[in-house]
Amino acid sequence: MRTGDEQLKDFQKGPCEKRADIIIVVIGDDRRDERLFPSPSSPGANESTPLCFSINSPPFPQRNTTATLSAVFSSLGLTSNLIALVVLVNAYKRTHSRSRSFFLIFLGGLVTTDFMGLLVTGTIVLSFYATQFNWRELDPHCHFCNFMGMSMVFYGLCPLLLGAAMAVERFVGINRPFARSSSMPRSRAVVMVLMVWTFAGCMALLPLARVGSYHIQRPGSWCFLNISSQGSDMLFSMLFSGVGLASIGISFVLNTVSVATLIRVCCGQDKAQRRRDYEVEMMVQLLLIMVIGSLCWCPLLVFIAQTVLLGRPLQVHRLLLWLRFASCNQILDPWVYILFRRAVLRRFYPSLRMSRDSIMNLYPSLRRMTRTYSLGGGGSLKQDEPI
Repeated sequence: MRTGDEQLKDFQKGPCEKRADIIIVVIGDDRRDERLFPSPSSPGANESTPLCFSINSPPFPQRNTTATLSAVFSSLGLTSNLIALVVLVNAYKRTHSRSRSFFLIFLGGLVTTDFMGLLVTGTIVLSFYATQFNWRELDPHCHFCNFMGMSMVFYGLCPLLLGAAMAVERFVGINRPFARSSSMPRSRAVVMVLMVWTFAGCMALLPLARVGSYHIQRPGSWCFLNISSQGSDMLFSMLFSGVGLASIGISFVLNTVSVATLIRVCCGQDKAQRRRDYEVEMMVQLLLIMVIGSLCWCPLLVFIAQTVLLGRPLQVHRLLLWLRFASCNQILDPWVYILFRRAVLRRFYPSLRMSRDSIMNLYPSLRRMTRTYSLGGGGSLKQDEPI
Protein backbone atom coordinates (compact mmCIF):
# COMPACT_ATOMS: atom_id res chain seq x y z
CA MET A 1 0.00 0.00 0.00
CA ARG A 2 1.22 3.48 -0.90
CA THR A 3 1.05 6.19 1.67
CA GLY A 4 -1.07 9.33 1.28
CA ASP A 5 2.01 11.52 0.72
CA GLU A 6 3.14 9.34 -2.23
CA GLN A 7 -0.32 9.49 -3.82
CA LEU A 8 -0.33 13.28 -3.45
CA LYS A 9 3.05 13.49 -5.24
CA ASP A 10 1.77 11.30 -8.09
CA PHE A 11 -1.27 13.55 -8.44
CA GLN A 12 0.95 16.62 -8.67
CA LYS A 13 3.13 15.03 -11.35
CA GLY A 14 0.30 13.65 -13.44
CA PRO A 15 -2.03 16.24 -15.00
CA CYS A 16 -0.18 19.41 -14.03
CA GLU A 17 3.52 18.96 -14.69
CA LYS A 18 4.47 18.92 -18.39
CA ARG A 19 7.79 18.37 -20.08
CA ALA A 20 10.44 20.67 -18.68
CA ASP A 21 11.59 21.87 -22.10
CA ILE A 22 8.10 23.16 -22.97
CA ILE A 23 6.52 24.61 -19.83
CA ILE A 24 6.76 23.99 -16.09
CA VAL A 25 3.81 24.61 -13.80
CA VAL A 26 3.94 23.46 -10.21
CA ILE A 27 1.06 23.93 -7.79
CA GLY A 28 1.76 26.97 -5.71
CA ASP A 29 4.58 28.14 -8.05
CA ASP A 30 4.49 30.45 -11.13
CA ARG A 31 7.68 29.44 -12.95
CA ARG A 32 7.71 29.64 -16.79
CA ASP A 33 10.09 28.63 -19.52
CA GLU A 34 11.76 31.94 -20.51
CA ARG A 35 12.38 30.72 -24.08
CA LEU A 36 8.66 30.52 -24.85
CA PHE A 37 7.18 33.05 -22.46
CA PRO A 38 9.74 35.81 -21.82
CA SER A 39 9.00 37.98 -18.88
CA PRO A 40 9.04 41.79 -19.15
CA SER A 41 12.43 41.88 -17.49
CA SER A 42 14.03 39.29 -19.79
CA PRO A 43 16.33 40.39 -22.62
CA GLY A 44 14.08 38.87 -25.31
CA ALA A 45 11.16 41.06 -24.32
CA ASN A 46 13.11 44.27 -24.97
CA GLU A 47 14.31 43.28 -28.46
CA SER A 48 12.19 44.63 -31.32
CA THR A 49 12.51 44.18 -35.06
CA PRO A 50 13.88 47.32 -36.81
CA LEU A 51 11.36 49.04 -39.05
CA CYS A 52 13.24 48.39 -42.29
CA PHE A 53 13.16 44.61 -41.58
CA SER A 54 9.58 44.44 -40.30
CA ILE A 55 8.14 43.29 -43.66
CA ASN A 56 11.03 41.49 -45.35
CA SER A 57 13.81 40.06 -43.25
CA PRO A 58 17.09 38.61 -44.59
CA PRO A 59 18.51 36.24 -45.62
CA PHE A 60 16.86 35.68 -49.00
CA PRO A 61 17.58 33.01 -51.63
CA GLN A 62 20.03 34.35 -54.22
CA ARG A 63 20.29 33.83 -57.97
CA ASN A 64 23.41 34.36 -60.04
CA THR A 65 21.40 35.89 -62.91
CA THR A 66 20.38 38.82 -60.71
CA ALA A 67 23.98 39.58 -59.79
CA THR A 68 25.05 39.39 -63.43
CA LEU A 69 22.31 41.77 -64.57
CA SER A 70 23.23 44.28 -61.88
CA ALA A 71 26.89 44.18 -62.86
CA VAL A 72 26.14 44.65 -66.57
CA PHE A 73 23.66 47.50 -65.97
CA SER A 74 26.02 49.35 -63.63
CA SER A 75 29.11 48.98 -65.84
CA LEU A 76 27.32 50.01 -69.02
CA GLY A 77 25.58 52.94 -67.36
CA LEU A 78 28.71 54.33 -65.70
CA THR A 79 30.71 54.08 -68.93
CA SER A 80 27.98 55.74 -70.99
CA ASN A 81 27.52 58.64 -68.59
CA LEU A 82 31.25 59.20 -68.28
CA ILE A 83 31.62 59.44 -72.07
CA ALA A 84 28.66 61.81 -72.30
CA LEU A 85 30.08 64.00 -69.53
CA VAL A 86 33.37 64.41 -71.38
CA VAL A 87 31.57 65.26 -74.63
CA LEU A 88 29.35 67.80 -72.84
CA VAL A 89 32.29 69.58 -71.21
CA ASN A 90 34.05 69.95 -74.56
CA ALA A 91 30.87 71.20 -76.23
CA TYR A 92 30.25 73.72 -73.45
CA LYS A 93 33.73 75.18 -73.87
CA ARG A 94 33.17 75.70 -77.60
CA THR A 95 29.65 77.11 -77.53
CA HIS A 96 28.92 80.82 -77.86
CA SER A 97 25.13 80.63 -77.88
CA ARG A 98 23.50 81.54 -74.57
CA SER A 99 20.49 79.31 -75.12
CA ARG A 100 22.74 76.38 -76.03
CA SER A 101 24.93 76.94 -72.97
CA PHE A 102 21.79 76.89 -70.78
CA PHE A 103 20.71 73.63 -72.35
CA LEU A 104 24.16 72.08 -71.91
CA ILE A 105 24.19 73.02 -68.22
CA PHE A 106 20.85 71.24 -67.70
CA LEU A 107 22.06 68.28 -69.72
CA GLY A 108 25.28 68.19 -67.68
CA GLY A 109 23.22 68.13 -64.49
CA LEU A 110 21.18 65.24 -65.86
CA VAL A 111 24.24 63.20 -66.86
CA THR A 112 25.95 63.91 -63.52
CA THR A 113 22.84 62.79 -61.64
CA ASP A 114 22.58 59.57 -63.64
CA PHE A 115 26.28 58.85 -63.14
CA MET A 116 26.16 59.40 -59.37
CA GLY A 117 22.94 57.41 -59.06
CA LEU A 118 24.47 54.39 -60.74
CA LEU A 119 27.69 54.79 -58.76
CA VAL A 120 26.00 54.94 -55.34
CA THR A 121 23.27 52.33 -55.79
CA GLY A 122 25.40 50.07 -57.99
CA THR A 123 28.21 50.01 -55.45
CA ILE A 124 25.85 48.90 -52.68
CA VAL A 125 24.15 46.22 -54.79
CA LEU A 126 27.38 44.78 -56.18
CA SER A 127 29.00 44.82 -52.72
CA PHE A 128 26.08 42.78 -51.43
CA TYR A 129 26.46 40.16 -54.15
CA ALA A 130 30.24 40.06 -53.72
CA THR A 131 30.30 39.70 -49.93
CA GLN A 132 26.79 38.41 -49.13
CA PHE A 133 26.76 40.58 -46.01
CA ASN A 134 23.95 40.22 -43.50
CA TRP A 135 21.86 43.41 -43.49
CA ARG A 136 20.66 42.89 -39.90
CA GLU A 137 24.19 42.48 -38.58
CA LEU A 138 25.67 45.28 -40.68
CA ASP A 139 22.79 47.70 -40.21
CA PRO A 140 20.91 46.95 -36.97
CA HIS A 141 19.44 50.48 -36.80
CA CYS A 142 18.46 50.77 -40.50
CA HIS A 143 20.76 53.74 -41.21
CA PHE A 144 22.35 52.08 -44.22
CA CYS A 145 19.00 50.89 -45.58
CA ASN A 146 17.54 54.39 -45.17
CA PHE A 147 20.50 55.84 -47.06
CA MET A 148 19.98 53.50 -49.99
CA GLY A 149 16.22 54.13 -49.99
CA MET A 150 16.83 57.89 -50.07
CA SER A 151 19.32 57.41 -52.90
CA MET A 152 16.79 55.41 -54.92
CA VAL A 153 14.11 58.09 -54.50
CA PHE A 154 16.48 61.03 -55.07
CA TYR A 155 18.22 59.65 -58.16
CA GLY A 156 14.89 58.40 -59.47
CA LEU A 157 13.06 61.73 -59.29
CA CYS A 158 15.94 63.95 -60.44
CA PRO A 159 15.99 62.88 -64.13
CA LEU A 160 12.23 63.41 -64.40
CA LEU A 161 12.35 66.79 -62.65
CA LEU A 162 15.33 67.92 -64.72
CA GLY A 163 13.50 66.88 -67.88
CA ALA A 164 10.57 69.08 -66.84
CA ALA A 165 12.92 71.97 -66.01
CA MET A 166 14.58 71.65 -69.43
CA ALA A 167 11.15 71.69 -71.07
CA VAL A 168 10.25 74.89 -69.21
CA GLU A 169 13.53 76.53 -70.24
CA ARG A 170 13.07 75.62 -73.91
CA PHE A 171 9.42 76.73 -73.84
CA VAL A 172 10.42 80.15 -72.52
CA GLY A 173 13.34 80.42 -74.94
CA ILE A 174 11.28 79.55 -78.02
CA ASN A 175 7.80 80.88 -77.23
CA ARG A 176 8.60 83.79 -74.90
CA PRO A 177 12.12 84.87 -75.91
CA PHE A 178 11.93 88.37 -74.40
CA ALA A 179 10.84 86.98 -71.03
CA ARG A 180 14.44 85.81 -70.64
CA SER A 181 16.89 88.66 -70.83
CA SER A 182 19.86 88.24 -73.15
CA SER A 183 22.08 89.38 -70.30
CA MET A 184 20.89 86.60 -67.96
CA PRO A 185 23.99 84.94 -66.47
CA ARG A 186 24.67 81.27 -67.06
CA SER A 187 24.78 80.76 -63.32
CA ARG A 188 20.98 81.06 -63.38
CA ALA A 189 20.80 77.64 -65.04
CA VAL A 190 23.12 76.23 -62.37
CA VAL A 191 20.80 77.63 -59.68
CA MET A 192 17.81 75.95 -61.33
CA VAL A 193 19.62 72.60 -61.38
CA LEU A 194 20.49 73.03 -57.69
CA MET A 195 16.83 73.81 -56.93
CA VAL A 196 15.76 70.58 -58.63
CA TRP A 197 18.31 68.62 -56.60
CA THR A 198 17.11 70.33 -53.39
CA PHE A 199 13.47 69.50 -54.07
CA ALA A 200 14.27 65.85 -54.85
CA GLY A 201 16.43 65.69 -51.71
CA CYS A 202 13.59 67.01 -49.54
CA MET A 203 11.29 64.38 -51.02
CA ALA A 204 13.80 61.65 -50.22
CA LEU A 205 14.12 62.85 -46.61
CA LEU A 206 10.38 62.66 -45.86
CA PRO A 207 10.58 59.17 -44.27
CA LEU A 208 12.94 60.61 -41.65
CA ALA A 209 10.04 62.89 -40.71
CA ARG A 210 7.81 59.79 -40.40
CA VAL A 211 6.12 60.34 -43.76
CA GLY A 212 6.55 56.90 -45.29
CA SER A 213 9.34 54.44 -44.61
CA TYR A 214 12.14 52.57 -46.33
CA HIS A 215 12.28 48.78 -46.25
CA ILE A 216 14.64 46.14 -47.53
CA GLN A 217 13.28 44.58 -50.73
CA ARG A 218 13.69 41.16 -52.28
CA PRO A 219 16.06 39.67 -53.29
CA GLY A 220 17.74 41.47 -50.37
CA SER A 221 20.20 43.65 -52.28
CA TRP A 222 18.36 46.99 -52.14
CA CYS A 223 16.06 49.19 -50.09
CA PHE A 224 13.14 51.24 -51.36
CA LEU A 225 10.00 52.97 -50.12
CA ASN A 226 7.31 50.74 -48.66
CA ILE A 227 4.57 50.48 -51.30
CA SER A 228 1.50 50.17 -49.11
CA SER A 229 -2.07 51.46 -48.94
CA GLN A 230 -1.88 52.11 -45.20
CA GLY A 231 -1.00 55.23 -43.24
CA SER A 232 1.89 57.47 -44.17
CA ASP A 233 3.32 54.84 -46.53
CA MET A 234 0.36 55.43 -48.81
CA LEU A 235 0.96 59.20 -48.76
CA PHE A 236 4.66 58.87 -49.56
CA SER A 237 4.05 56.31 -52.31
CA MET A 238 1.48 58.59 -53.95
CA LEU A 239 3.79 61.60 -53.63
CA PHE A 240 6.62 59.73 -55.35
CA SER A 241 4.37 58.46 -58.12
CA GLY A 242 2.49 61.77 -58.50
CA VAL A 243 5.60 63.95 -58.75
CA GLY A 244 7.13 61.64 -61.33
CA LEU A 245 3.99 61.47 -63.49
CA ALA A 246 3.41 65.23 -63.18
CA SER A 247 6.97 65.89 -64.38
CA ILE A 248 6.40 63.69 -67.43
CA GLY A 249 3.09 65.41 -68.13
CA ILE A 250 4.60 68.91 -67.92
CA SER A 251 7.42 67.89 -70.25
CA PHE A 252 4.97 66.48 -72.78
CA VAL A 253 2.73 69.57 -72.89
CA LEU A 254 5.52 72.16 -73.03
CA ASN A 255 7.63 70.23 -75.53
CA THR A 256 4.63 69.78 -77.82
CA VAL A 257 4.00 73.55 -77.87
CA SER A 258 7.70 74.28 -78.39
CA VAL A 259 7.98 71.83 -81.28
CA ALA A 260 4.91 73.30 -82.98
CA THR A 261 6.42 76.79 -82.77
CA LEU A 262 9.85 75.59 -83.91
CA ILE A 263 8.40 73.81 -86.94
CA ARG A 264 6.78 77.06 -88.06
CA VAL A 265 10.03 78.98 -87.59
CA CYS A 266 12.36 76.44 -89.20
CA CYS A 267 10.11 75.42 -92.06
CA GLY A 268 8.36 78.71 -92.70
CA GLN A 269 9.62 81.89 -94.30
CA ASP A 270 12.51 82.38 -91.86
CA LYS A 271 15.88 83.01 -93.52
CA ALA A 272 18.10 82.80 -90.44
CA GLN A 273 18.34 79.04 -90.68
CA ARG A 274 21.83 78.60 -89.28
CA ARG A 275 20.84 79.87 -85.83
CA ARG A 276 17.73 77.66 -85.86
CA ASP A 277 19.76 74.50 -86.46
CA TYR A 278 20.89 74.59 -82.87
CA GLU A 279 17.30 74.95 -81.68
CA VAL A 280 16.24 71.95 -83.76
CA GLU A 281 19.12 69.89 -82.41
CA MET A 282 18.26 70.77 -78.80
CA MET A 283 14.55 70.03 -79.27
CA VAL A 284 15.27 66.67 -80.88
CA GLN A 285 17.49 65.72 -77.95
CA LEU A 286 14.93 66.99 -75.43
CA LEU A 287 12.12 65.04 -77.09
CA LEU A 288 14.18 61.86 -77.03
CA ILE A 289 14.98 62.38 -73.35
CA MET A 290 11.25 62.82 -72.66
CA VAL A 291 10.27 59.72 -74.64
CA ILE A 292 12.94 57.57 -72.99
CA GLY A 293 12.03 58.83 -69.52
CA SER A 294 8.33 58.16 -70.15
CA LEU A 295 8.87 54.64 -71.46
CA CYS A 296 11.27 53.72 -68.65
CA TRP A 297 9.51 55.31 -65.67
CA CYS A 298 5.78 55.27 -66.44
CA PRO A 299 5.36 51.50 -65.84
CA LEU A 300 6.90 51.73 -62.35
CA LEU A 301 5.08 54.93 -61.38
CA VAL A 302 1.71 53.63 -62.60
CA PHE A 303 2.34 50.27 -60.88
CA ILE A 304 2.99 52.04 -57.56
CA ALA A 305 -0.15 54.16 -57.90
CA GLN A 306 -2.33 51.16 -58.82
CA THR A 307 -0.97 49.03 -55.98
CA VAL A 308 -1.62 51.77 -53.43
CA LEU A 309 -5.01 53.01 -54.65
CA LEU A 310 -6.50 49.57 -55.28
CA GLY A 311 -5.05 48.09 -52.10
CA ARG A 312 -3.45 45.20 -53.94
CA PRO A 313 -0.74 43.04 -52.39
CA LEU A 314 2.69 43.96 -53.70
CA GLN A 315 3.76 41.79 -56.64
CA VAL A 316 7.51 41.51 -56.16
CA HIS A 317 8.32 40.12 -59.61
CA ARG A 318 6.53 43.03 -61.30
CA LEU A 319 8.24 45.55 -59.04
CA LEU A 320 11.65 44.14 -60.02
CA LEU A 321 10.70 44.12 -63.70
CA TRP A 322 9.57 47.77 -63.76
CA LEU A 323 12.55 48.79 -61.65
CA ARG A 324 14.89 47.36 -64.28
CA PHE A 325 12.95 49.31 -66.89
CA ALA A 326 13.52 52.48 -64.88
CA SER A 327 17.22 51.69 -64.56
CA CYS A 328 17.49 51.70 -68.36
CA ASN A 329 16.75 55.44 -68.28
CA GLN A 330 20.13 56.16 -66.69
CA ILE A 331 21.84 54.09 -69.37
CA LEU A 332 20.01 55.49 -72.40
CA ASP A 333 19.97 59.20 -71.45
CA PRO A 334 23.67 59.87 -72.15
CA TRP A 335 23.50 58.22 -75.58
CA VAL A 336 20.90 60.77 -76.66
CA TYR A 337 23.54 63.49 -76.60
CA ILE A 338 26.42 61.25 -77.68
CA LEU A 339 24.68 60.05 -80.85
CA PHE A 340 22.05 62.65 -81.74
CA ARG A 341 24.33 65.56 -82.53
CA ARG A 342 24.67 67.12 -85.94
CA ALA A 343 28.39 66.35 -86.08
CA VAL A 344 27.74 62.65 -85.43
CA LEU A 345 24.70 62.37 -87.69
CA ARG A 346 26.56 63.93 -90.60
CA ARG A 347 29.29 61.28 -90.31
CA PHE A 348 26.69 58.59 -90.89
CA TYR A 349 24.62 60.67 -93.34
CA PRO A 350 26.97 63.10 -95.14
CA SER A 351 24.08 64.51 -97.20
CA LEU A 352 22.12 65.46 -94.06
CA ARG A 353 21.44 69.20 -93.85
CA MET A 354 19.12 70.87 -91.40
CA SER A 355 18.00 73.47 -93.89
CA ARG A 356 14.56 74.69 -94.81
CA ASP A 357 14.67 73.21 -98.33
CA SER A 358 15.84 69.75 -97.21
CA ILE A 359 13.20 69.53 -94.50
CA MET A 360 10.51 70.65 -96.94
CA ASN A 361 11.59 68.10 -99.52
CA LEU A 362 11.73 65.36 -96.90
CA TYR A 363 8.29 66.20 -95.48
CA PRO A 364 6.18 67.87 -98.23
CA SER A 365 3.14 67.94 -95.97
CA LEU A 366 4.96 70.38 -93.69
CA ARG A 367 5.03 72.97 -96.47
CA ARG A 368 1.25 73.28 -96.52
CA MET A 369 0.96 73.11 -92.74
CA THR A 370 3.57 75.78 -92.02
CA ARG A 371 2.26 78.06 -94.77
CA THR A 372 -1.21 77.94 -93.25
CA TYR A 373 0.22 78.38 -89.76
CA SER A 374 2.34 81.36 -90.83
CA LEU A 375 -0.58 83.10 -92.52
CA GLY A 376 -2.60 82.59 -89.37
CA GLY A 377 0.02 84.42 -87.35
CA GLY A 378 0.60 81.55 -84.93
CA GLY A 379 3.69 81.16 -82.80
CA SER A 380 5.84 83.58 -80.92
CA LEU A 381 9.35 83.32 -82.33
CA LYS A 382 10.32 85.86 -85.01
CA GLN A 383 13.39 86.02 -87.20
CA ASP A 384 15.30 88.62 -85.25
CA GLU A 385 14.19 87.59 -81.78
CA PRO A 386 16.93 86.34 -79.45
CA ILE A 387 16.65 82.80 -78.19
